[in-house]
Amino acid sequence: MRIMDRRTRRPGFSLVELLIVIAIILIILAMALPKLTSARMHSQEMAAIAQMRTIHTAQTQYFSQFGRYATSLVELGPPTSGQAGPNGADLIPGDLAVGIKTGYTFTMQGTPQGYSINANPTTFGTTGRRTFFSDQNMVIRENWGGEPANASSKEIK
Repeated sequence: MRIMDRRTRRPGFSLVELLIVIAIILIILAMALPKLTSARMHSQEMAAIAQMRTIHTAQTQYFSQFGRYATSLVELGPPTSGQAGPNGADLIPGDLAVGIKTGYTFTMQGTPQGYSINANPTTFGTTGRRTFFSDQNMVIRENWGGEPANASSKEIK
């Protein structure tokens, strides 16, 4: 019978070596996670701006078809049944017509002169750091903070 010497090692990693590797991975993750979150928020903000431009384009098409601006996102969205018409022009996707897309909540109101759009993060600080406003003038404005942007907010250039 063969007796193993305690000094003889079996191939493989020791528990201490594995713990060191896991600790290094966790440190790298801790450094990368804030940048990843910030990049995600920035991409959602850019997507919200693109969605506002989509709404402007849809409003222009709606105006040319029906002689007035739509007063709600539902009017720009897909029809509930049948053909597209003033109550559902099928100019924007259904999820945008509901008002929630890419981490932002979109609201649109009809005004005597046209319309106004607000885009606010669904969870401020997580899905976005800015709020957006625009109207029939098609100038998109931003506000760095939790309160909604308005017609006097800074213009995005």
